[in-house]
Amino acid sequence: MSSELPDSAVSPPTGAGESTSGPSRRVVIATGVVVGGVVVAGGTFLADAEEAAAEGAAPSSRVSLTVNGTRRTVTVDNRTSLLDLLREHLDLTGSKKGCNAGACGACTVLVDGQRVNSCLTLAVRLEGAEVTTIEGLADGDELHPLQQAFVDEDAFQCGYCTPGQIMSGVGCIQEGHTSSPEEIREYMSGNVCRCGCYVKIVRAVEQTAARK
Repeated sequence: MSSELPDSAVSPPTGAGESTSGPSRRVVIATGVVVGGVVVAGGTFLADAEEAAAEGAAPSSRVSLTVNGTRRTVTVDNRTSLLDLLREHLDLTGSKKGCNAGACGACTVLVDGQRVNSCLTLAVRLEGAEVTTIEGLADGDELHPLQQAFVDEDAFQCGYCTPGQIMSGVGCIQEGHTSSPEEIREYMSGNVCRCGCYVKIVRAVEQTAARK
């Protein structure tokens, strides 16, 4: 009977100078690849961070404009909207940020007498412009006629859209688009009232235009 063992049971020969107690060559190579990959990845991450830091802050510009009769000069990020300039830099929070996409009219203000959605208007494009917000309508304690009409007609509920509604109504009256309730509704259609006070809003605009 043969005493030879099958090949699978025979231990592979130990090479000259290799120790069976230390890590194998395969383990050493694998460890080196992993560590090297971490070093490379870390180097790439650091390079990206340094590149981002080198780019610095976003471009900014100085803009001078008249807001509610007062000349204001501010330095803003070139991407700043007129709405954010008013609310965050000038602390005029009457103009509301509703949709921030020009669809609801809550941010409506007058620029050189014309209605604009301030959320879609870049502040840096308004050098020398005259801006009127809801804070600039009243004369001291005396409300603007349309503001008073909104109170008299109870033309608001939650009040969130009211500043934009009033500013749009003032613009609508100045533009002469108040010959009928239908025309007022058409030219005020960009202002959304989530409480549904449209009938009273139109009535307030109509009565103010009639007294003008």
